[in-house]
Amino acid sequence: MAAPATAPATRPPLLLPLSRRPQAPQAVLVHPGGGGLSPYTPLAVRLGRRHGVSGIRAGGLFAGERPDDDVEVMAERYLPLLDTLPRRPELLVGWSMGGVLAWELGARLAATGPAPAVVMIDSFTRRDEFGTTARRDAVIERIMRSVHARVAPRDQRWAEATAHAHVTASGRHQVTSTHPGPALLMACASPHRRTQVENWTRLSGRLRVRELDCGHFDVFGRKALPAVLAHLDEFLTGNRNRSTKCLGGQR
Repeated sequence: MAAPATAPATRPPLLLPLSRRPQAPQAVLVHPGGGGLSPYTPLAVRLGRRHGVSGIRAGGLFAGERPDDDVEVMAERYLPLLDTLPRRPELLVGWSMGGVLAWELGARLAATGPAPAVVMIDSFTRRDEFGTTARRDAVIERIMRSVHARVAPRDQRWAEATAHAHVTASGRHQVTSTHPGPALLMACASPHRRTQVENWTRLSGRLRVRELDCGHFDVFGRKALPAVLAHLDEFLTGNRNRSTKCLGGQR
C-alpha cells in the first residue's frame, strides 16, 4: 500500500483567539510592524479580565504567504475578520503601525455602527522619520532583533521580508481618516512627540494623551510596562464610567 501523501503544514488564521469570552465585550490587538503578536502578551492578560480578546497577525510570516506593504490593503483585509467575532469589537489596540491599523479599522467600523474605542501605543499619523535609508535600516534591525528569539530559524526569512514590507507601508502611509469614538494615544519620549500629538488631535475630538518615559522599542520592557498598563486601565475605567452615566440618564 502506498504511503499517504504528507499534508501541507497548516498556517494559523490571521485572527487568533487569545481569551475566549463570547458574552463579554470584545477587544482586538492589531499587530505592529513585523507582524507578530507576542509583544502583546501582557496586554492580552490584562484585557482578558473583562474582555474576550483576539489578535490579528500579519500575512507573510509563513511559507506561501506574501506580506502586505500597504496599510490600506491591510485594513481592508482585516475588516471582514471582525465580523467573525462573537460580538462587534468595542476596543482596538495597537503599538506602532498596529495603532495606525487599529485607528483605520475603528474609522471603518464607525461608518456602519457604534465607534469602538481605540488605543494607540506610540503610533504616528505619518512616519517621515523613515525617509532615510539609515533610519529605515535601523528600524528593520530593531524589529528583527525583537523577533529573532521568538521565530524558528526556518521562518526568519519570512519574518524579515514581512518587516521590510511593513516599514515600507508605514513610511508611505498618512492617516487622514477621522474617528468619532474615544481614543488614547500613549506617546513615547522623542523629538517628534509634540508633532505626533498635534497630528492625532486634528483627527479626533475625543483623544486623550498620556506620555511614556521610554523609547519606542521599550514600551513592553520591565520599566515601562507598568505605566502602559496603568494608562490602559485608566482609559477603560473612564469609558465604563461614562457609559454607565449615559445609561443612567436614559432611564
